[in-house]
Amino acid sequence: MDSKRILVLGIGNLLWADEGFGVRCVEALNEGWTFPPQVTLMDGGTQGLYLLPYVQEADCLLVFDAVDYGDEPGTMREVVGDQVPRFMGAKKMSLHQTGFQEVLMAAELTGKLPKELVLIGVQPEELEDYGGSLRDVVKAQMVPALNKALDWLEQWGAAGHLRDGDAEPITDAALAIDVYEGERPSADLAYRLGDARFLNMESV
Repeated sequence: MDSKRILVLGIGNLLWADEGFGVRCVEALNEGWTFPPQVTLMDGGTQGLYLLPYVQEADCLLVFDAVDYGDEPGTMREVVGDQVPRFMGAKKMSLHQTGFQEVLMAAELTGKLPKELVLIGVQPEELEDYGGSLRDVVKAQMVPALNKALDWLEQWGAAGHLRDGDAEPITDAALAIDVYEGERPSADLAYRLGDARFLNMESV
């Protein structure tokens, strides 16, 4: 039986405070863990329909994003299956959400919507701070969000392993990720703290 093709996508805009949540989560996974070859980790940024071919090729799609559900800031929701497109359009915060909802619709119209869909979203606190970092209540959801993603990847047959050489699957993000702010850390500390400013991951 062929392995499931898995796309883990972080969407959003790093330049506008909490809109960067999705991209920060994918960067942290990329820096802290290794995964089987059928897993693609992608910084989708605000690419919109440019992401369509990647989504069409996937059997399983997991998306990290900041989504306005109308909840208290920092509230995290896990949305599964055919509910994902509806939640992606819950309230348009920026162009990236409109674009990604269109991606899902286009994939469905072409008969190539991934069989399994998961959205891990967090309610933003601040979106109007150009150049600002994640707010504390949103930043605090990174570890829980990564833990949920690791659980899904394990369920899909693609458990992650820490990049430090640990042979056992690691399903607790708190063992490998925290958020670091301050002066430039050492390479080892940057990796352990998931500092996105010093990662080598490329955007699509």
